Amino acid sequence: MEYSPPPLFKQGASARGKMTVFACISIALLLVDSRMHSLAALRTTVGTVLYPLQMVALLPRDAIYGMGDYFSSLSALEKQVRELKRQQIATSQALQQAQLNSVENNQLRKLMDAHERLPVKSMLAEVLYDARDVNSRKIVLDRGTQQGVALGLPVIDNQGVVGQVTRVFPFTAEVTLLTDKEQAIPVQLLRNGLRSVAYGRGKAGTLELRFTAPNADIQVGDVVVTSGLDGVYPAGLAVARVSQVENSAGGSFGGVICQPLAGIANNTQLLILMSTPEMPPRPPEEEVRTLKKHAGKMGPIKEAPKEGAAAPAAAPAKPKEEAR
Repeated sequence: MEYSPPPLFKQGASARGKMTVFACISIALLLVDSRMHSLAALRTTVGTVLYPLQMVALLPRDAIYGMGDYFSSLSALEKQVRELKRQQIATSQALQQAQLNSVENNQLRKLMDAHERLPVKSMLAEVLYDARDVNSRKIVLDRGTQQGVALGLPVIDNQGVVGQVTRVFPFTAEVTLLTDKEQAIPVQLLRNGLRSVAYGRGKAGTLELRFTAPNADIQVGDVVVTSGLDGVYPAGLAVARVSQVENSAGGSFGGVICQPLAGIANNTQLLILMSTPEMPPRPPEEEVRTLKKHAGKMGPIKEAPKEGAAAPAAAPAKPKEEAR
């Protein structure tokens, strides 16, 4: 049963009629506009009037899209910043490695030049670490008995003497530096040939020329080289440079402090001299004469007669008996 309002409240046409009329008007306008294009100006005017309303209506949507773009851009920027920082760290590490390789290459070139100038055979070795004993100055190299390293071999770099091999293992060797208190090396001044012995001073990292006369001709800046008298280090290797001279007028000897020339603190590669200089044989020792004993007492040794000396006169012969 269809519901309809009471006759008292009915005014005008019905809803269906109105819808039909407006539908017909719309269809007619569409046909006229499509055929004659007579409503273009009206459409433009209506669009212009309604444009601000459209913009106001679109503000919430644009705000939502803007917030989304802002947060997405912020996330992308943060990701890009993290990537750039990672690339910067990687580039910095690569640059540091390249600088380290450049320093090592320069050091290796200098060592190879020193290797070619040396009169004895040498072998390149790398410093692994410092010895554990804090009271001594020692380092450990990556060469041992398997590579022909033996006790007592000297170790140098391109600037001077570093030390001496004091312990050997199959694949490593321990080197005692010249600055160790237990080390001593015979040296001489390059300027005037004055000989002395350099002793290590331990933690001070310097050398001391002991037993030098107070009036010895030693000046600050003099270069000290090996003298070769010990049969271990070849003669002429740079050892140290004189940094301090103390002349003691009241004492018998003066104090001379030297700074080592070898750059052990800055280098990681060293040269091991695989042979020691040949020393001339020592002359035979003189025989010690023993004193003769006479009746329990020590008596002087009679010297043998010299050659060409006259023999002692013989006893006179007895006269022959006269002939009867």
